[in-house]
Amino acid sequence: MSIVIYLLVLYILVCLTLSRLFAKAGISASKAWIPGVNFMEWCDLIGRPRWWAALLLLPIVNIFIYCGMAVDMVRSFGQYKFMDSFWAVVFTPYIFWKIGSTDQISYVGKTLELEADYARQILEATEAKDDYLVKKLTFNNPYKKTEIREWTEAIVFAVFAASFIRMFLIEAYVIPTSSMESSLLVGDFLFVSKANYGIRTPQTVASIPLLHNRLPFNLGESYLRNPSLGYHRFFKFEDIKRNDPVVFNYPEGDSVFIRPERTYSIHDYRRFGVFSNPNSEALMNEMVVRPMDKMDFYIKRCVAVAGDSIKVIDKQLYLRTPSTQWEAAINAPNQQLQYTVKAKGGGPVNTAKLDEIGVNITDTDYRNNQFNLNKTQVAQLKAMGAEVTDGQRQESFPTYFFPHDTTRFKWDADHFGPLYIPKAGESISLTPANMCVYRRTIQVYEGNDLKEADGKVYINGVESTTYTFKLNYYWMMGDNRHNSEDARVWGFVPETHVVGKPLFIWFSTKGASITNGIRWRRIFTGAYKM
Repeated sequence: MSIVIYLLVLYILVCLTLSRLFAKAGISASKAWIPGVNFMEWCDLIGRPRWWAALLLLPIVNIFIYCGMAVDMVRSFGQYKFMDSFWAVVFTPYIFWKIGSTDQISYVGKTLELEADYARQILEATEAKDDYLVKKLTFNNPYKKTEIREWTEAIVFAVFAASFIRMFLIEAYVIPTSSMESSLLVGDFLFVSKANYGIRTPQTVASIPLLHNRLPFNLGESYLRNPSLGYHRFFKFEDIKRNDPVVFNYPEGDSVFIRPERTYSIHDYRRFGVFSNPNSEALMNEMVVRPMDKMDFYIKRCVAVAGDSIKVIDKQLYLRTPSTQWEAAINAPNQQLQYTVKAKGGGPVNTAKLDEIGVNITDTDYRNNQFNLNKTQVAQLKAMGAEVTDGQRQESFPTYFFPHDTTRFKWDADHFGPLYIPKAGESISLTPANMCVYRRTIQVYEGNDLKEADGKVYINGVESTTYTFKLNYYWMMGDNRHNSEDARVWGFVPETHVVGKPLFIWFSTKGASITNGIRWRRIFTGAYKM
């Protein structure tokens, strides 16, 4: 709702200051307050056809049209300096108010027509070989820009355009971990469409262009938390479907600790028992609190959508949809599991052979000869004479897996659930047994005041035995099932956190380093297939 209020206030300020410019240009000031008419009159003043105003109705395109119209308006009042154009783009009401309040500034004419006419005069003088007139016109040319200004405006426009494309349409993303091996590899560079699942408006208004959340060299966050806007998403072209790879903001990424090896959430530290030590209070001073759109990006496969139920039995995922009973889920063809691999006779396997068949040997536990392999790699190793046996993911922290309540749920990576995925509009009964499952959903993702006392649940001050969800949720898991920190660890992904759909791999390096080589065969291949 806050984005609507922000745009409404901006529109009122534009109309207010535009009315003064209309009056100076001999147009009725009241027309500045009539929606549609005000922008058509604006187009008239700068030399654009009146239909040009209709382009303001096109999402994303309207941003560039509006900025161009604002710059042309100040130029139509004889304001040609760089800062005049800067303020026209950054905060139009300010420069409009300044022009309207200064008696010395008057309307000089339709800038686009005047500039074209001036260029025609220079061309005619050049063709007539009137050097004196050419020099005079060139010297007095109000539209001429210095080389420095030309470069500055080109750079500013390029950054501005790239920032808006990145913010609303397409963003580049690199695979940093092996959780999606071997479907998506470490070092794959993807283009992600933000329009497919609905363009999401940013919450943070002030941030460094083209940076997500951190400044280079670990100098801090790249944005200001305030002013901020609320969540809003425009129309979508498609719904998230089961088995789609999806990019989303890390659901537990609201409160994090930045470390050289990775970013940890406060919930990670709680599960690891860090806050039981006496230095935990000092540690809290290092915590970074992030708005939703600045939480880290994750990419996983959506194995279940809102309204589904899931469970894992002996490594196999099972799915129950609103229209089906429990069925084994379709596994990604290259899904990986952990195996213990030894050479014939029990010794360690030759890592060169592993590299030949595409095994990521950086993720291995050499002491136990454990590797993450897909079925094809298992068959290849067996054909080489290696001894391959099933492995199992082990965790040293008993509360590692969602919902982190070992008194009621003794789940692990290979035996998990059953669990219902919340759907907007559907209700559940609230019990002490399931509160640990849905507590964060109700309190954090859906913004309710939640309290529990004497075995009772109070939502927004009212005792509640049921709850109706406001949002849709998704269950995301990595294809590298034994080496993926996914929904089995941090739970549901709300629709608010969905960023976009991976389109294709535009570049790929081995091990995320170009010094290791380029994977030429992966370039321009699809990133959305099973």
